[in-house]
Amino acid sequence: MHIQPERLKKLLKDLVDIYSPTGKEAEAVEYAEQHLQKHGLAIIRQKVDENRFNLIVLPDKRDEMDLCFVGHLDTISAYDVEDYSSSEEGDSIYGLGTADMKAGCAAMMEAFAVLATTKGSPSVGLALVVGEEEDSIGAKELVREYSLPWAIVGEPTNMVPCLGHYGYLEVLLRTRGKRVHSSMPELGQNAIEAMLKLLLQVTGYVTSSPHELVYNIREMTSFPCGFVVPDTCEAWLDLHLPPNSKIDVLKTELEQLVKAAGERIPGLDAYLKFEETHAGYAISQERPFVDKLRRVYREMALAWEPQDFRSHSDGNVLWAAGVDPIILGPGRLDEAHTPEESVSFPQVLQAAQLYLNLALSVEKAP
Repeated sequence: MHIQPERLKKLLKDLVDIYSPTGKEAEAVEYAEQHLQKHGLAIIRQKVDENRFNLIVLPDKRDEMDLCFVGHLDTISAYDVEDYSSSEEGDSIYGLGTADMKAGCAAMMEAFAVLATTKGSPSVGLALVVGEEEDSIGAKELVREYSLPWAIVGEPTNMVPCLGHYGYLEVLLRTRGKRVHSSMPELGQNAIEAMLKLLLQVTGYVTSSPHELVYNIREMTSFPCGFVVPDTCEAWLDLHLPPNSKIDVLKTELEQLVKAAGERIPGLDAYLKFEETHAGYAISQERPFVDKLRRVYREMALAWEPQDFRSHSDGNVLWAAGVDPIILGPGRLDEAHTPEESVSFPQVLQAAQLYLNLALSVEKAP
C-alpha cells in the first residue's frame, strides 16, 4: 500500500484548474466524485441546497465511524479570473486554492484511494464539503446528519498538528450621517468620517485589550455614491480570539465601547451587530486519540509541536456539534488567499502518507 506521487500531483493540479469559488463548487464536486468512484469507493451525495452537495465516504459499518477526514472544495474568488490555474516551479505548485485547501483534499482523496485496495475497511470516513469560505454550510449539514467523534480538518498548518483553535467573531459596524451637496459638507454629517473615528476607538481597544485579539478591517463601504456627503457607511471586521477566550465578555465590551463612543464623537449615530460567532477550543494532549496521532508522527520522524490554528474554519462548526477536530494539513496559512498562493508538493505527499498511516492506526489498540 503506497501513495502514488504522480497520481496525487495530477489530482491536485486538476482540482486547482477547476474554478470553484463558494457557491459554484459543482464542477469540482463532480470531478472529485468521479475520481473516488474510479478507485472503487462508494460515494454518498449529501444535499446542501438545491444545487450543491457534500461528498461522503463511509466505512463499511456506517454507524461505527471513529474518525472522519474533512476538507472543503470551495475557494475564495480568484484574484485574477484569467490567471488562477495551476503551475509548477521547483517543488512548489501554484494556483488558487493550492494551500486552502485543495492540497489537503487531494491528500485525503489519495489516502482513501490507497485504503480502497486494502482488505477490510478501517472505521474512518471522508467528507468533502462546500461553503467553508463563507458560512460553512456544508460542515453544518454534515454534522446535522452524521455523528463524528473525531475529525482531521486539512486546513493549511504546514503539517503542524493544531489541537487548539481560535474563536471567531464577525462584526458589522454602521454609521449614519446627514446627506447634503458635496460642495457644502459643513451643512451635513459625513458617515465615513464618523466611521473612521469609530474604527480608531475599536482598533485601539482591540490592540490594548487583554483578550490577545487578532483583527482585520475586511471591508468598508459608503452609501450613496455621487456628488454628496455620504449618509451611511458600513464596515466589516474579523476578530480572532485565542482558544479559551470568553467570547461573550468580548461582545459585551464591544457593545459598551460603541455606546461610549457616541458620547465622545459628536453626532455619532452607530449600530453594531455580530453576524457570525464561533467559540474556540483546546483539545488535551492526554486524550488517547491524540496519543495515537503522536505515535504516527514519531514513526514518520516528524516533530510533534502542537499549536493553535488562528483562523476560522469548519473546525469551529464541528466543535460546536460535539466533534473533536484536529486541524492538520499541507501548506502555509500565510500563503492562503494571496495572489501567489502555493504549496510544497513534497509536503502534500507527506500529508497523504500521514493521513493513510493514521487511518490504518485507528483500529489498532491504544
